[in-house]
Amino acid sequence: MEWNFKNGIPIYSQIIDEMTMRIASGQYKPGEKLPSVRDLAMDAGVNPNTMQRALAELERRELVFSERTSGRFVTKEETVLKGLHEELAKRYFEEFADKLRKIGMSGEDIADAVRRWLEDIKA
Repeated sequence: MEWNFKNGIPIYSQIIDEMTMRIASGQYKPGEKLPSVRDLAMDAGVNPNTMQRALAELERRELVFSERTSGRFVTKEETVLKGLHEELAKRYFEEFADKLRKIGMSGEDIADAVRRWLEDIKA
């Protein structure tokens, strides 16, 4: 899987975001064993300490868990995964609405545009 890092944003933060997206999208399935820190770091082209820091944060967020001698795994907790989807949806809706407000759309205009878009994709 390809890693694309942007300048000006800490690498570990971008790793957290990318791993979170991979978990939310199902690229890493619930209960799936993750590659080792060293393998992930090599794949991403980063220092293993940076990858370790990002994975520790994912553990803190309960998106992954460690089994002492077996490695790290994606959470199986449905409530955690549902919360992740809701959190990401909220973030993306806020970004979407913010951009539309910047071009002069009101909340009602945005809601109408979303309704029209939903009708179009149903057709």
